[in-house]
Amino acid sequence: MGETARRVLTSLVVALSAAGPAVAQQPSNEDLRKDIQALQESLKAIQKDLQDIKTMLARPVGPPSLVNKVVDLGDAPSRGDANAKLTIVEVSDYQCPFCSRYAKDTYPQLETEYFKTGKVRSVFLNLPLEAVHQSAFGAARAARCAGQQGKYWEMHDRLFADQKELEPWTPHAQAIGLDITAFDACVASDKEDAAIRRDIAEAQKLGITGTPAFLIGRTDPKSSKLTILAALRGARPFADFKTELDKLLAEPDKAAEAAPPPPGK
Repeated sequence: MGETARRVLTSLVVALSAAGPAVAQQPSNEDLRKDIQALQESLKAIQKDLQDIKTMLARPVGPPSLVNKVVDLGDAPSRGDANAKLTIVEVSDYQCPFCSRYAKDTYPQLETEYFKTGKVRSVFLNLPLEAVHQSAFGAARAARCAGQQGKYWEMHDRLFADQKELEPWTPHAQAIGLDITAFDACVASDKEDAAIRRDIAEAQKLGITGTPAFLIGRTDPKSSKLTILAALRGARPFADFKTELDKLLAEPDKAAEAAPPPPGK
């Protein structure tokens, strides 16, 4: 039992005791006055405790806000204009069904309205949930190995297209036209593991433990670090992304406005 609840029960007991009938003798006026005063004080204490409980119940329950936190994207793969006003970071797992739903249903809508138009850049950050998805880390490695041959996104799209047929990796590489000898050697090594672990560490630093999660911030082509302005967690419809993106796109870029004008102007 919590301390506040214990105080409420104690106050109730005191109040009921004070209000109980006297059996030994008739109370004097002074005794009645003291009893009434004690009851009033007990009721005030109960009201305060109830208000404290209401305040606690009104507090938001859920993961902490990610707004204003910084994520280092490192060399994470991206699609879209590197100079786009906004960047949206997808924290994802190749074996996560909700991540696949985003890739199949929501991403194409975002691509049409925001990525291809140059308004928003898309970045992929790995968070393979190895405890429940045994192929997720290997899939992340396969995608990065495909990236060594310039076909990261082709492998990315193929792996999300059919999560039931993730392993073995070689048929996927053959389907997208990779040099199989080089690809197999990369997958058999651990050369991409450090980059994947770095992604995982960045997500964990932010307190992200589930996928997918989406982080939106201002694009800075000169830095791999992104200050988060908005975040969405879990499988969300396109309309939710549109609401956040349109709101941020409509806001002035304060950093750009504060920058000094170029020489000669």
